[in-house]
Amino acid sequence: MDSSFSNRSQDRTLPPDAAPPGGLNMSRITKVGVWAVFYFAFYLVQQISELVAPLVLVLGIGWSALPHVIGIVNGAAGSDPQARDMIAHVAHSIPDHLEVGSHFLTPSSLVFDGLMLMALAALCATLSTIAARTM
Repeated sequence: MDSSFSNRSQDRTLPPDAAPPGGLNMSRITKVGVWAVFYFAFYLVQQISELVAPLVLVLGIGWSALPHVIGIVNGAAGSDPQARDMIAHVAHSIPDHLEVGSHFLTPSSLVFDGLMLMALAALCATLSTIAARTM
């Protein structure tokens, strides 16, 4: 007599593609291994971009705001000619771009790169979640 707690799935036979009891299912192991590599790659890229994105974004915003801050300080310097000369020298020594190897960096490109790294972190978080659920 079957009770409400009986498990009828034990009486069923295994599908033909299922591994025999106690055996290894190589296709399942391969699938889990491939998804584990993808999960690792997505999670590594996510962690690196979450670390670097705020730094790049703050550097870009700071670099673009620095001439405006110096202009404010120059206005507050008053009529002291030595202070104005020193502030003008500092203002002219701030580069508008940097060339590092073959990369051309500007304040707006750093802000854009920071935002793109944040988008990459969000994408990799989504893909690593999908990979984890697929495993």
